[in-house]
Amino acid sequence: MRQIKWFDRKFDFSFDQNIFPSIIDRLSGVPIRLAHKVEAIPGEHLTIKPDNTWSIAENIGHLIDLEPLWQGRLEDILNGEKELREADLLNKKTDQANHNDQDVNELVQTFSGMRRATVAMLEALTEVEVYKFALHPRLKKPMRTMDLFLFVAEHDDHHLARITEINKMLSRHKTINQELHK
Repeated sequence: MRQIKWFDRKFDFSFDQNIFPSIIDRLSGVPIRLAHKVEAIPGEHLTIKPDNTWSIAENIGHLIDLEPLWQGRLEDILNGEKELREADLLNKKTDQANHNDQDVNELVQTFSGMRRATVAMLEALTEVEVYKFALHPRLKKPMRTMDLFLFVAEHDDHHLARITEINKMLSRHKTINQELHK
């Protein structure tokens, strides 16, 4: 089963309850989930680009590449900007970063350190700051701090699911090839 493409996702931020503590907990758990996932993936699967899409290592690198954007967008909201800074919708940074040439455990550690910094920023916020907002440039929706980091958590999960999908697909192909060569 393939998941919907990220840019095809729709988001609804109409809830009023303060779910920010749960969002922070979810965000802080991503490095642990990622490390656990990577442990179970055969090394030869980490840099294969299925159908010329990002490899597992590149998906991890993409999370690293976007962490400064999330931190910057938090600054935008806290500074009272009307609109959040733009993302590179072509993901040039990830495409040019050569994440496949890096040790995957170092990628996971780099992401973990960056995410700890983001979580520390979030844990220092007041409830008033959690409800401050700015316009998301692509979605054209107002996004509160809480909404932004729910969006980030969904983005994390999107890439974690993609990593699982790639690994399963490569494992199936390996099994099929082994069966064919018996």
